[in-house]
Amino acid sequence: MWQYYDYDELGSTNDKAIELTTKATGEKIAVTAEMQTGGRGRRGRRWVGAKGNLFLSLALPFELKNCGALVLISGLALLELIKEVAPQSDVVLKWPNDVLLDDGKISGILLEKGEAGYMIVGIGINVKIAPITDAVYKVNSLANAGLLFDRQEIKDMYLRHFDELLDYWQQQGMPALVKRWLQYAKGIGSPIEVKMPNTTKDGIFAGLNEDGLLILQTEQGQEVISAGDIFFKEEGIKR
Repeated sequence: MWQYYDYDELGSTNDKAIELTTKATGEKIAVTAEMQTGGRGRRGRRWVGAKGNLFLSLALPFELKNCGALVLISGLALLELIKEVAPQSDVVLKWPNDVLLDDGKISGILLEKGEAGYMIVGIGINVKIAPITDAVYKVNSLANAGLLFDRQEIKDMYLRHFDELLDYWQQQGMPALVKRWLQYAKGIGSPIEVKMPNTTKDGIFAGLNEDGLLILQTEQGQEVISAGDIFFKEEGIKR
């Protein structure tokens, strides 16, 4: 069960979730807001908060060393939610935690450290509107794809899928979770560029290792990459 908090407006649901962990005693906490004015994404990118979309942060006791599982679970829960309500939809996963619907990004996911052994999973889902942003990827929304829900419906469905995957990982282990994630991965075997803070590398997307890290096949051999933005040939690169 989740201890649930909903607000009319917050600067950041992640910040509120972190604040709540200072007094938490092991319970799982879910925070939402109708409006979010200061959302953020990976590498300090801004996440635009359009009304009607879902702004959700989950706080749960979790060991930092296992955060690779949280990364995979967070994206896979949304994909499996969409597959449940629209089995024929064109929805895929793009490493590390993007969910693409009709080739447009519909969510932003950010993991942060809370207090008292908690981890925070922040997720923004474009339920109603795909905001115009300076994002490096094309964006989309559930409504634009014909999937009409309100933010509370999506929140409830997302928590159910998140819990199911969390149980699956705890019972089956990381290799099984990676295998489940890879069923929906975009572009395995395709040429990619991986853009990292200080360098860009080219190669073939060869899959993930058992820790959920990207395997890049280069002319020199296989390389394991822990963080970066990947671009497929048809997308081009925004530098």
